[in-house]
Amino acid sequence: MAQIIDMPKLSDTMTVGTLVKWLKKEGDAVKSGAMLAEIETDKATMELECFFDGTLLKIYAPAGSQIAVGAPLCAVGKTGEVVPDVPAPTAPKPVLKDDATPAATATPATPAPAKLPAQAPVAAPAAHPEIPSTPGQRIRITPLAKKLAAEKGVDPARVQGTGPSGRIVRADVIAAATGAAAPKAQISNSKSQTSSGAFVPTASAFAKGPIQEEKTVAVSNVRGIIAKRLLESKTQIPHFYLNIEIDAGPLLELRQQLNTALEKSGVKLSVNDFILKGSAEALRRVPTVNCSWEGAPSTGSGQASVRQHSAAHVSFAVAIDDGLITPVVRDAHLKTVFAISDEAKSLAKRAKDKKLAPNDFTGGTFCVSNLGMMGIESFSAIINPPNAAILAVGTTVKKPVVKNDQIVIGQTMMLTLSVDHRVVDGAVGAQFLAALKQLLESPSLLLI
Repeated sequence: MAQIIDMPKLSDTMTVGTLVKWLKKEGDAVKSGAMLAEIETDKATMELECFFDGTLLKIYAPAGSQIAVGAPLCAVGKTGEVVPDVPAPTAPKPVLKDDATPAATATPATPAPAKLPAQAPVAAPAAHPEIPSTPGQRIRITPLAKKLAAEKGVDPARVQGTGPSGRIVRADVIAAATGAAAPKAQISNSKSQTSSGAFVPTASAFAKGPIQEEKTVAVSNVRGIIAKRLLESKTQIPHFYLNIEIDAGPLLELRQQLNTALEKSGVKLSVNDFILKGSAEALRRVPTVNCSWEGAPSTGSGQASVRQHSAAHVSFAVAIDDGLITPVVRDAHLKTVFAISDEAKSLAKRAKDKKLAPNDFTGGTFCVSNLGMMGIESFSAIINPPNAAILAVGTTVKKPVVKNDQIVIGQTMMLTLSVDHRVVDGAVGAQFLAALKQLLESPSLLLI
């Protein structure tokens, strides 16, 4: 009897997946362990593994379609075997609760991929707004969009990017391939960006007319999950916030010295590497922050408890095309700042390429969100459940400070700790920030 392979649940928050590409076609012989297709979840792009020997008899879901978890994708069996008939797989429709909020299992899906047929005809390039390419100009395009453009014969240099800073994303390539009208670029495309993340308006930024097309766009899997989790966090977790300003001068000086001394070896430490290491060490000193609330806070029923974590698994926020993701540096309290730096760079790259495995972004016990590179001086982050706290990191600012009763020019950094008051009280949160301040103002302690 032919075996039906269903859409697997590849992450704890996944309800639907996008079948990006079939790696095998009907009639191909397959073995157990072979990769059949590429699937895009709400967090990463992964490969679908076959667990049977036989022939790929039937493909139920065309490339580009949105499929609900558990829906049939294909059938594998012996050549000539009868293939069972199954309903065409579709993504779940949004189910509204009494308060008109989309249910957790009904995340709206991006419509364009779902309507794309298996063999969509490629329209003439002129049907899509084009941008003249400039010789030597770097094309900003995501890895998935680049792969899709190559498959569909779309020239990225002639596609209008609608992603962050004009980056070409998957939807842009699909629009170009099908001849659909491309979404207009965000206003940020008409600005130049400095190395610090600040935008400098150009003449085109003041052009008359609408800043973007007036329309309603269905949210993607990623944006739907972010909305659901942050709404739950903000409405169910009693947040409170603690701020502390640190002297960032010693940290910046040590970082510069290390990067200069190790330049030939390719080592380049970032401020965030020290923040991650410092957070892990502060969690060791104040372990009460390294906990999670477990219970039923919305109903009050059941026995609530607090889980104490034995290791500091520090996650950090990474911006991706349609939101953010928090890859985890596991056992950060046992690793050097150099090991953390290497691992964080690798995780960030795979996050942007949507190549993270579920184990890469789950199981964190504390989170760091850094907007300092974007020029933000201070902000308050929303706790990432089930963590008890999240650290928001601002940029370094040159300002007058008092040292030894003298006013001098100093470099300061603002840290804001968002805390779950069910787990951590104000005094404990203050102890954590005090420990972190001491570590970052004496950064040589982080090299021990």
